[in-house]
Amino acid sequence: MKKLSRREFLGKSALGMGTAVLASQLPLDLNAGVSSGSIKMPIGFQVWTVKDLLVKDFPGTLKMMADLGYQSLEMCSPPGYESSGFGPLMKLKPKEMKKIIRDAGLKCISSHYGMSELREHLDERLTFALESGQTQMILSSFGLPGKATLDDWLKAADELNKMGVKAKNAGIQMGFHNHHMEFQQIDGKLIYDALMNQFDPEYIKMQFQVAVINIGYKASAYFTKYPGRFISAHLADWSAEKKTEVPVGQGIVGWKEFFAALKTGGVKNIFVEMGQDTFKESAAYLKNI
Repeated sequence: MKKLSRREFLGKSALGMGTAVLASQLPLDLNAGVSSGSIKMPIGFQVWTVKDLLVKDFPGTLKMMADLGYQSLEMCSPPGYESSGFGPLMKLKPKEMKKIIRDAGLKCISSHYGMSELREHLDERLTFALESGQTQMILSSFGLPGKATLDDWLKAADELNKMGVKAKNAGIQMGFHNHHMEFQQIDGKLIYDALMNQFDPEYIKMQFQVAVINIGYKASAYFTKYPGRFISAHLADWSAEKKTEVPVGQGIVGWKEFFAALKTGGVKNIFVEMGQDTFKESAAYLKNI
């Protein structure tokens, strides 16, 4: 099963896109005046960008991240992401994985899954999630082709709605993670807004990818526009000057505005997701807000 690379989205989306939008829509200093005590939830990270270290030394990598100040993590389903390098973790039983995570001083209540594995093995994945301590299952992508129509997107949303009902009955909240592609338009309609209209808000919550700031879309604006529709967020920051990702707090994201809007959006947990070299400074910034 072919898996989407979030790193590719982050890199490619910046090329020839968003500079004019950012210049016209974003204030010069969005980080000024961030107040103390804004974060009311554990500081988490997504394992995708440390996957090579993770599969070589699962306990050691988790301990390394905990030592940096992280308190939670979001996994990627080992069988669903086998072709992306997570295969070696398939040998771990759910309860064993849960114990290793806890022994590192972390907790894991969320994981990413692929559409194919949810279609073909939903019951099995629900069991895995429950036994490993998860309460949230996030679909990373529909995996639709670039030429997909808006109707294709809406049909996929309906399919996820049905999965969400089954997950909810099992005690799991299903969610959907966006990439940059959902902020493209088809027939004059923004895909993201169309999906928000199609998803059942009870069964499908959203995980917002803050990295779309580099094409002019702010997480806080969507938390306000769709109150209560979100469950988590992936944190990233962006330097408009350097045209590259930077540690949280060193770019153009307005973190004061972001954290002020979390409750309105319904966000329950946050995960930093950027390159390995940004994790230390990101955690330090978030701990000191």
